[in-house]
Amino acid sequence: MATCNVGERKVAICLFRSDLRIHDNETLFLANHQCDELIPLYCFDPQHFEGTYHYGFPKTGSHRLGFLLDSITDLRGRLISLGSDLVVRLGKPEQVIADLIKTLNLGTDTVVVLQKEVTDEEVKVENGIRKNCRVQLITTWGQTLYHLEDLPFQPKHLPDIYTQFRTKVENKVPIRKCINLPGKLKPLPTGLSIGELPTFECFGVPAPVQDVRSVFPFPGGETSALERLKTYFWNTDNVSRYKETRNGMIGPDYSTKFSPWLAHGCISPRKIYWELKKYEQERTSNQ
Repeated sequence: MATCNVGERKVAICLFRSDLRIHDNETLFLANHQCDELIPLYCFDPQHFEGTYHYGFPKTGSHRLGFLLDSITDLRGRLISLGSDLVVRLGKPEQVIADLIKTLNLGTDTVVVLQKEVTDEEVKVENGIRKNCRVQLITTWGQTLYHLEDLPFQPKHLPDIYTQFRTKVENKVPIRKCINLPGKLKPLPTGLSIGELPTFECFGVPAPVQDVRSVFPFPGGETSALERLKTYFWNTDNVSRYKETRNGMIGPDYSTKFSPWLAHGCISPRKIYWELKKYEQERTSNQ
């Protein structure tokens, strides 16, 4: 595996993006595995707080920002519990990483590990790191239930209709097991500034007002996501009634409500899948 050698140091930067969790996180696992010093990093990228290309609609409103701040706060706490911390910066990831390399006097063998994305802005970030930071860039795939390398067809031949996709993969393509981290992560480089979490005011976004009628009263973060998984499956058995309640509109329990956590990577699709398999074995089967 590639490593970063600067004198006696081997350093890796784990750039969190849409994978804000500890469990089943190949990016964090790989970065931690191959280096002596680990920098878990999250960048509040300014482009996420600009207007959309068409019509200038805000990309990040108060509720989304609140969920994101919850998720980052929770991720930092979980990293601390593993003997590490989360380095937080405001700025473009490619520039932040370049600044870290300069500040810490890291060499060209520095390793940056990140989860691969397919959307335009995120791809540009990846290309910017590769072009401007003079590092070894390692990408992982962790957003989907089925791993890209396990599909029985090339991505360009992906069926346009979900039913066709399901027919090709269901019961034919194995779901990979979740990746487990060690109980303790590699230490941060000495003297590295961790950085404070930003506030709503930093982005000119008002704090959200929670409506008591909301069907999503949950905070962001891995801890909240795992608690929701436990509640929906084991504490209430709501998952066994999903087919009957999934088209409801009132209250928090007519559906899983996993979507925001999945979108931010606070919980992995494989974690949900294997927990469902365990539930079906111990309680009852489900569609």
